[in-house]
Amino acid sequence: MRRFVFFTDLDHCLPAQGGSLTDHGRSALDALKSFHIPVVLLSGKTRAEIEPLRERLRHTDPFIVENGAAVFIPPQTFDFPLERSRRRAAYDVIELGTPYAMLRDVLKQIEDAVNTPLHGFGDLSLDDIMRATGLSRQEALRAKLREYDEPFLMNGPASLLEEIRRQIAARGLRCTRGERFFHLTGGNDASRAADILLRCYRRKWQGLDRAADVETVVIGDSMSHLPLRANADRLVLLQKPDGSYDTDGDRPDCIRAPGIECAGWSEAVLDLLQNAA
Repeated sequence: MRRFVFFTDLDHCLPAQGGSLTDHGRSALDALKSFHIPVVLLSGKTRAEIEPLRERLRHTDPFIVENGAAVFIPPQTFDFPLERSRRRAAYDVIELGTPYAMLRDVLKQIEDAVNTPLHGFGDLSLDDIMRATGLSRQEALRAKLREYDEPFLMNGPASLLEEIRRQIAARGLRCTRGERFFHLTGGNDASRAADILLRCYRRKWQGLDRAADVETVVIGDSMSHLPLRANADRLVLLQKPDGSYDTDGDRPDCIRAPGIECAGWSEAVLDLLQNAA
């Protein structure tokens, strides 16, 4: 029996905060559910940001937060103990990132070392975050509830950034650059988190049928944000808002789906299901 696991970027594929799911998008999600295909959401967002989106999407499968920092798995998803997991609220959680309080301490150490103010989310007011991101007050409040990733602002020359990166690396941590903020994180990444879930699904299904063939489908609009992009069975790239495609590290067999965000995602999913039937 052929089984599928869909890994989808949430941030640019399905509705953002306040957005509504189109009828086409609902049809695609319902079709996946009818085929018992798990849809794993991947995001740089916090758990607090993702939970209301999951409720609107009626999503019941696992999800990965803060760029691979933790995997949140609803109970009864798997019928065997999960390694390195612990029960938190309504989930079994596998944590791969560095605790937020530790990141905050490190940011202050580096601020002292480079003698330059570094303004992290923990230093910013809700109004500051709203101005910097365009989020509503409620959205900014959820974005501020961070667990594994400290976004920060820096003003200074390129040489200062090089020293900050060196200080971060010396402490075994990472610095990445987003659209508006730099991000101080642990060594987590989305591919590692996705691979853990994929192994769990393989174990689950091969326990029911040793001949089960598990295929991975990865969907998003940015190569750099997609996990398992080197060895996914099907890699689907959506158009960016300007109609272009990301070419960073493009795979020759990558499927270029027409359409942007939710419309493109829905069309790609329905097309894949039709061809796989």
